Amino acid sequence: MDSSNHWYGHAHAMAAYCGLDPSRPPPIQGVVQHGWTFVHGFGSAHKPPVGMTKFSWADVSRRRGQTLGWRDYVSIGAPFLYLNSIRPNDIAETEREGTIWYPFHGTADFEAVTGDHERLISQIRETEHGPVTVCLYYVEYEQPEVRQHYEDAGFRVICHGHRGSKWSGGTHNFLENQLNELRRHKRVASNRLSTAIFYGLATGCESAVYGDPMVFEGAATGFDGERLFRAWYPEMFGEVTDYEATRARADQELGAGNLVPPNELAQILGWDRG
Repeated sequence: MDSSNHWYGHAHAMAAYCGLDPSRPPPIQGVVQHGWTFVHGFGSAHKPPVGMTKFSWADVSRRRGQTLGWRDYVSIGAPFLYLNSIRPNDIAETEREGTIWYPFHGTADFEAVTGDHERLISQIRETEHGPVTVCLYYVEYEQPEVRQHYEDAGFRVICHGHRGSKWSGGTHNFLENQLNELRRHKRVASNRLSTAIFYGLATGCESAVYGDPMVFEGAATGFDGERLFRAWYPEMFGEVTDYEATRARADQELGAGNLVPPNELAQILGWDRG
């Protein structure tokens, strides 16, 4: 199994959907897309070996990958959607309140984000009505100098957990934590178009993308698509957006139409071979 299949608990979520032990998912015969990208579904440093099945979320990722000469794609939908389908929602629509805000983040390995957090906080205060939860990626959450900006502003500050590396150190219920938080908020927002925006829309949140996008230091050529996003995804940007239009885009990017029944998913992932 490619170790990235364990990131954020993707393998665990799909194991639960298939009726298997989510704490010990079987090896997946391929590599699963672990986050939204506007390119081929995989990160700049993540190049699945030739011949290894690439389990993308959506057909748009498959098409983009094929234009680069990549093959062996199977589109199965995002693991988050499978988890959303099997976890009962005990939060009534009338109980949802406020906004969960995801500042753009870097990675623990080689990519850092720099920007004016105080300016971003001012923009959030001017825009959001009701309580605000700021969810930091673990990289920034563990940097007191970053976290304190949002704590001092009076926001509730949380972290869904760790990504992990090489099958260890990850928060296997990361997606569970994210699902529960998104369901309790009315809005999801960020300063860049990102995975969390699409997840929030899938749970019924209204979405917004606004504010200083910050600088993505060390981004690989072709992977910092900020200049393309407003042209490709105009409906996603603004302090107020149209839910029907943004939800339709989320369904497309997450591969909502590619979800399959548990027995079929188990077969696709190689979990029916003993």
